[in-house]
Amino acid sequence: MRNLSLLQRWRCMDLPIPGSPQCFTIRSDAGTLLVASELSITEYDPRTGEVIKEASLTVDDYLPEDGSGVVVAIQDLPDQESVCVATANGDVILYNLNTNQLECVGSVDSGLTGMTWSPDQELVTLTTGQQTIIMMTKDFEAITEVAINQDDFGEDKFITVGWGKKETQFHGSEGKKAAQRKAAEVQPALPWDDRKPRITWRGDGQFFAVSAVCPQTGARKVRVWNRECVLQATSEVVNGLEQALCWKPSGSLIASTQRLPNKHSVVFMEKNGLLHGDFTLPFGKEQVKVKELLWNSDSTVLAVWMEDLKAENDQPNTYIQLWTVGNYHWYLKQSLHFGHEPLKAPVCVCWDPEKPLRLHLLTRGWASYTYEWGWSTQRSHGNDSYDNANVAVIDGDKVLVTTFRQCVIPPPMCAFELHLPVPVNLVTFLSQDQRTNELAALTADGHIHVYSPGSGDAGVPGSAFKAVSTPLVLKKTYRVAVDQDEPLTLRLLLWLSHDTFLTVAHDGRNLSRLLKLTPSDSQDLKDTLEIRSELPVDGHVISLCHSLRSGTIALQLDDGQIRKLCMDSSDLRVTEWKDSSGNTINFPRPCVQTALCTLGGEEYLIGLTERSHFYIGDSKVAYGISSFLVYDEFLLLTTHSHMCHCLNLSTLSIKGLQSTLSSDASQNDETVRKVERGSRIIAVVPQDTRLILQMPRGNLETIHHRALVLAQLRKWLDGLRFKDAFECMRKLRINLNLIYDHNPTVFLENVEMFLKQIDSINHINLFLTELKEEDTSKTMYPCPASSASGSAPGKGEKKVEIVCDALRTTMETLDAHKYCLCILTSHVRKTTPELEIALQKVHELRVNPPSKSNGVNAEEALKYLLFLVNVNELYEHSLGTYDFDLVLMVAEKSQKDPKEYLPFLNMLKTLEVNYQRYTIDKHLKRYRKALHHLSKCGEEHFTELLNLVKDQRLYSDALDLFPSDSQQYKTLSVAYAEHLVEQQQAEQAGLLLWRCGETARALQAFVSCSSWRNALAVATHIPLAPEQLTQLARDLAEKLLEAKRHTEAALCLEQYAKDCEEAISALIEGSAWEEALRLIYLYNRQDIIETNLKTAILEAHSNQMSFLESQKALFIRHKNRLVVVRELKAKARLELFDEDGPDCADAELYSEASSVLTGSHLGSKYSRSNSRISSRSSKNRRKAEGKKHSLKEGSPFEDIALLNALTQIITVVDKMKEEVHSLLKVLVLFHYDAQANGLQRDYSDLLQIMETSIPDIWSENLQQGQNPVTGPNSTANSIMASYQQQRPATSPRDPEVLMAPKMRNSVKWKLTILK
Repeated sequence: MRNLSLLQRWRCMDLPIPGSPQCFTIRSDAGTLLVASELSITEYDPRTGEVIKEASLTVDDYLPEDGSGVVVAIQDLPDQESVCVATANGDVILYNLNTNQLECVGSVDSGLTGMTWSPDQELVTLTTGQQTIIMMTKDFEAITEVAINQDDFGEDKFITVGWGKKETQFHGSEGKKAAQRKAAEVQPALPWDDRKPRITWRGDGQFFAVSAVCPQTGARKVRVWNRECVLQATSEVVNGLEQALCWKPSGSLIASTQRLPNKHSVVFMEKNGLLHGDFTLPFGKEQVKVKELLWNSDSTVLAVWMEDLKAENDQPNTYIQLWTVGNYHWYLKQSLHFGHEPLKAPVCVCWDPEKPLRLHLLTRGWASYTYEWGWSTQRSHGNDSYDNANVAVIDGDKVLVTTFRQCVIPPPMCAFELHLPVPVNLVTFLSQDQRTNELAALTADGHIHVYSPGSGDAGVPGSAFKAVSTPLVLKKTYRVAVDQDEPLTLRLLLWLSHDTFLTVAHDGRNLSRLLKLTPSDSQDLKDTLEIRSELPVDGHVISLCHSLRSGTIALQLDDGQIRKLCMDSSDLRVTEWKDSSGNTINFPRPCVQTALCTLGGEEYLIGLTERSHFYIGDSKVAYGISSFLVYDEFLLLTTHSHMCHCLNLSTLSIKGLQSTLSSDASQNDETVRKVERGSRIIAVVPQDTRLILQMPRGNLETIHHRALVLAQLRKWLDGLRFKDAFECMRKLRINLNLIYDHNPTVFLENVEMFLKQIDSINHINLFLTELKEEDTSKTMYPCPASSASGSAPGKGEKKVEIVCDALRTTMETLDAHKYCLCILTSHVRKTTPELEIALQKVHELRVNPPSKSNGVNAEEALKYLLFLVNVNELYEHSLGTYDFDLVLMVAEKSQKDPKEYLPFLNMLKTLEVNYQRYTIDKHLKRYRKALHHLSKCGEEHFTELLNLVKDQRLYSDALDLFPSDSQQYKTLSVAYAEHLVEQQQAEQAGLLLWRCGETARALQAFVSCSSWRNALAVATHIPLAPEQLTQLARDLAEKLLEAKRHTEAALCLEQYAKDCEEAISALIEGSAWEEALRLIYLYNRQDIIETNLKTAILEAHSNQMSFLESQKALFIRHKNRLVVVRELKAKARLELFDEDGPDCADAELYSEASSVLTGSHLGSKYSRSNSRISSRSSKNRRKAEGKKHSLKEGSPFEDIALLNALTQIITVVDKMKEEVHSLLKVLVLFHYDAQANGLQRDYSDLLQIMETSIPDIWSENLQQGQNPVTGPNSTANSIMASYQQQRPATSPRDPEVLMAPKMRNSVKWKLTILK
């Protein structure tokens, strides 16, 4: 659905070249044209008209001086820096462009009628006056000469297997008469045919086709030859076949023309000579003749060069038409009418080989024209719901309009057609709010036709059908008061308001004129558009762009410069485009498609080049972009990697766009989605979610891009249009939770409006059933940064509970009977389903049926409830209501056999009420309720209750049901205590037994868990005999000593066993020096000081000194080893990168599961072994973890093990501060000053060593990684090396080793009285 828009035109009049033009060729490397006349060869610049070189063909008698000579062909040869010219008298002339020398490289006596070079310019074919083909190399060495007209079909002759006869074959609708029909007579070539052969090569240079008149029949035939000049195929008989011939460069079809009695067509042949498709030229019978057909270099446009067959005064009109194809339909996109003046008629026409859409032509009056087109899609510009998303397609004298808001119709079909009197060259839509559906068409005769929506009935008269889209109606036809003697004088039409047009006209060789056109003030000329104001622009304006939102008009010159057009009341003014900082902004390269957008509060012109580079201002944002469209605040792009991006411009900067388009999208990214290969954006339906794409073959696809959908949903929800949002979400499978999550406060305030808009029980139930606790506005569909959702009320409450309660309350207020099923859903969908309440409501419907017609009965409600809930679960919940009528109602709707539930229900009815409910609750495994009901059944069921408590461990619940002074309470307490003893909670068991009077068993429980205070208290409470109490105290003391609880054991021995000597001994053993001294002097046992205490003190001092010495040596050894290990690993890592780089075969060592963490070759075998066994079982994983902490030298994680060992040493030594402090005090007391000094000095030195070593061991580089070295000068190897050098040599599973241990410097342990 693209049109050809004229971007620029160069015109050079009255070229100073002798003679008359006969043929020309393009010198692509210099951008110049080489034209041959009957007198000379001339090179000129088509932009400026400057003649660069000229060589006479008459000096050396190549052509006669009287001007009667004829040049049949000319060809530029870039590799040879020459031009090859063929003359009708048979000479082949080579003109060297460097030396300006002419050389005749060959001559044919019979003369030449044509010369054609292969696309690779390795071969040249010459057609002679004797109807032969001469094939030569590029060095003009003859390869072969064959006759054009041959009787043989060729090597690809069809094979007939000889099955049956023509008379017996099936002939379809033609019937049996087709078998007897004689073959049509071969008609000779048309009278105006020049009867010269035509040669055309296929794009790959493997085949060429020749069209020539057969001497026997006088009709034209097309023959296909291969590169060795061997005939391949001969065309079938095609009556009316004309002289034009051109092989499509892509190689699929050969184009020619055919005149039939009822039409004049362009026909296509396959390589085998069979016809394959055609299209009809828009001219009457015997009106025009086709001079040439010309395919452009990329096979997208076919140019048809024609002139009138019957002309008045022998001055025929000349036409050039440009045709394109899509979905097997041929569209006439551009019509160039050159009039009937002989000097204005083109004599040479050809496409540029480098620029596919650039056409060169030369007239008989030495006027040179160069046209350059670009592809564009003409769409309406509105962003409101009034705009119908119109797209207009030019097809000759018709404009095919499709309104995508109403319907998506694949081309060549459309919503409606606009018929005009002459072919259309340009279409534009009105750029004014609320009127963007209006259309203006510029026709080939220079008139502008204005169409507006009609006000008539949309129905089809006499039919029940209704038109989906109302056609536009012609309102006015304007004549443009601009000199348009030449074709395509005006281009780039903008319709700014109902009576104002802006267009561009060519003015001079390198100037453009901006024209502001408005209707004439004169009554006689009211249908004429006059130039209200004009502005010359230095350069060729190749694009005009208008923003409907801001009113800005931007224009682009052919060198990429951007200008802003200011339209005052009467004058036009052009200024440079500048950013907010005052810097001039221009495109680095000219763009063929442009649009205006707002980014970061600043307006930019964005563009796409023909090389698929995408620019925003002077910044290149991306490459590989195939199409783009700006809609509202979104930028939509399709890429050559078959992705469609939808980016919110309000939340992105230019750098953000660059990074977004350059990086691979994540799987859940809503801004990008895959599309079919070659898709292009056609239109977006405003205020909707539809995006229209066109495939390469021409068909259309409608997609709903997730980013567009979510943006539109948020607009609808903000505008409280719940129905539109719901329908869209249901159709496109958007999670319905977004209706609430987008703005919970607003939703809860408008629940009634939500229900009234939806107005469908099924839809409300669908919304309720999809509810979940997840906040979809943060997880599935996060909002852009610019929009903020309302916070959910009641953070303590759950979302599902809030929504269900709010909807249920409102529905019960509006109409409880109408919304009965929805109310049931709201009960069932709560976090804890309220099935009992739902069942009770169903039961109420059964008792009191609804009187309203819109209500539902109990049967329907129960059937719906069974749809929501499993029947067995619902049966059990109904049983839990203890309502047997309700149970039977549910059971009848289930698939249960009555033999399964009736006996059980009948048995329940015979039981006492409490025991009945106990039985039901036990059946439903509701044991707490069962226990409650069973406790009311009397003492005869207490044994059953006790068994239930023990089985289900409901001891606490059972104790709450009985008084604390009852025998049941005591029995339950004893059972609970026994359970606690089994659970290794003997102390709690003793407390229960003690409070219920079971003191003996309580004492036993306390003793078993060494709860000595409680045990002695109970023993005193019993009371025990003194000797039993003493023995109990000694037993407890023994247990406490085994548990290293020396102070507590001393208390038992001192206070209850009355044995102070044993108590002092326990304290000395536990190093409780101060408490031991207190008891020694309390009981006057100073003899123990000499016998036991001093010896123990000195022994403790000796042990501490030895321990400190060993810890110091171990610490220093581990520290030194860690330094060595780190140096070895750093060296090995660097050596590995220097030798192999990160892409070497050993690069697998650099994974985080292997020795890359160590960077050591030594550890590779261990790392591979560990990774191999670590996935087998938890036992093996523990083994692997143990090996990881191995201190064995050379192990892969030796540095981790060393860090762990150092951490443990520091922690143990730091915890000795209190113990050392106590020992120092007692050493000083007994005059062991030397020992105390030595201990304090050694301990202080060790602490100092550790404090100073911690920063070296746990360096900052270890605790936080540094940024790798990157940048334009970095390589893959250097970046990888940077990562590896700065990565901590630790396992990611041991984050604790990265943190340095904390030493308790606040603990005061030193004695100032010591040195």
